[in-house]
Amino acid sequence: MGSGQVTDWQGKHVTVAGLGVSGVPAAKALHGLGAKVTVVNDGDDARAREQAAELEALGVTVRLGDGDTLPNGTELIVTAPGWKPDKPLFAAADTAGVPVWGDVELAWRLRKPGAADWLAVTGTNGKTTTVQMLASILEAAGLRTAAVGNIGVSLLDAVLGDEEYDVLAVELSSYQLHWAPSLRAHSAAVLNLAPDHLDWHGSMEAYAKDKGRIYEGNRVACVYNTADKATEDLVREADVEEGCRAVGFTLGTPGPSQLGVVEGLLVDRAFVENRQKNAQELAEVADVKPAAPHNIANALAAAALARAYGVPANAVREGLRNFTPDAHRIAHVADVDGVAYVDDSKATNTHAAQASLAAYDSVVWIAGGLAKGATFDELVAGAAQRLRGAVLIGRDRALIREALARHAPEVPVVDLERTDTGAMLQAVQEARRLARPGDTVLLAPACASMDMFANYNKRGDAFAQAVRELGV
Repeated sequence: MGSGQVTDWQGKHVTVAGLGVSGVPAAKALHGLGAKVTVVNDGDDARAREQAAELEALGVTVRLGDGDTLPNGTELIVTAPGWKPDKPLFAAADTAGVPVWGDVELAWRLRKPGAADWLAVTGTNGKTTTVQMLASILEAAGLRTAAVGNIGVSLLDAVLGDEEYDVLAVELSSYQLHWAPSLRAHSAAVLNLAPDHLDWHGSMEAYAKDKGRIYEGNRVACVYNTADKATEDLVREADVEEGCRAVGFTLGTPGPSQLGVVEGLLVDRAFVENRQKNAQELAEVADVKPAAPHNIANALAAAALARAYGVPANAVREGLRNFTPDAHRIAHVADVDGVAYVDDSKATNTHAAQASLAAYDSVVWIAGGLAKGATFDELVAGAAQRLRGAVLIGRDRALIREALARHAPEVPVVDLERTDTGAMLQAVQEARRLARPGDTVLLAPACASMDMFANYNKRGDAFAQAVRELGV
């Protein structure tokens, strides 16, 4: 079961590690194919018991409260992407010679003959937006497509469902790539690389290596970020098919085999004839919403993958114009007294916050939450000239306060001790006091939300509600 397609699942003993968004569909799919499925799960809470009852009604065995012991007779493990590689279950599997696949690997192996190509995207930040832009461009070209993967739409549902696709826009996390050794995309992009999830991967080197798996076996294009040398290094290290090209994207003027920006236009010098001399206009910068620098980079990456698939230039323009970003991604909430209020609650790490801060000239910054081991000196030093003031919230706010004291001592800082959800209203009120007409009050926390909120969506909702109360 180590390589190639598995065509006969009848009676195969498969252990699914973890319930949740990937485990339940995997267990159902494998059971439907005739496998003998056992699900193991660390937790034994009400939600897990509810999911277990649903699967047991189908005839799937579920073992709650013990995700570490390898069930007898297991021939394959299919794991939820978030399960860390150092789990005892995987050590036991390694000793027993049992392969471990992720849900993405399973979906890749279960594709039907003549199935849709995959255009794949990973990176520390910008994955979801880029994949959604890509799907919008592919749709504008008249292709049957969907945005799938880590974006919330199950790849298993896409490959096993009745709907037929020409091509899939696939978002992949470093976790998913770690467990997907045989994935071979048509073309793929790594948008950027910055320290994240290092507690899971163990090191930056291991994290980058897992991201780089997305380029393995690419057929047409490996798309990289010219401003992030680590992404180009991953292309160089990848074992690709003969004729596959390295294609860069840049916010500056593109060289041959690159996409970039010239006088307010997105242009292509990679997928044109005589790329030494010629460039193809794809869209205007104004077609990208919002036209913040990091989002223009996302649009160029999406355009590069679409062009690699043969999409015409006019479809790139139409697809970008049709695209509306998800909530909490550098979303303009309102203008109050000449001050813009922007919700980028999705900026849950320093790299994302850095991109967000770079989009505005004068900022009152609302930041803080769970730092996840991050440090803030580089972020604060780079943004110091843009900061009108800072309002700090959340458990690890002292780390940001100390970085501000070191690198931006003249910037006024409000440190809010309260950690109830009502703190956001006070934070917005304090930010309003610091802001001047023409400023932007920016929620770009650079931290995770779970110390105060259920998720980044709830945090962004609280910010938007607080802003609305200002305007009353």
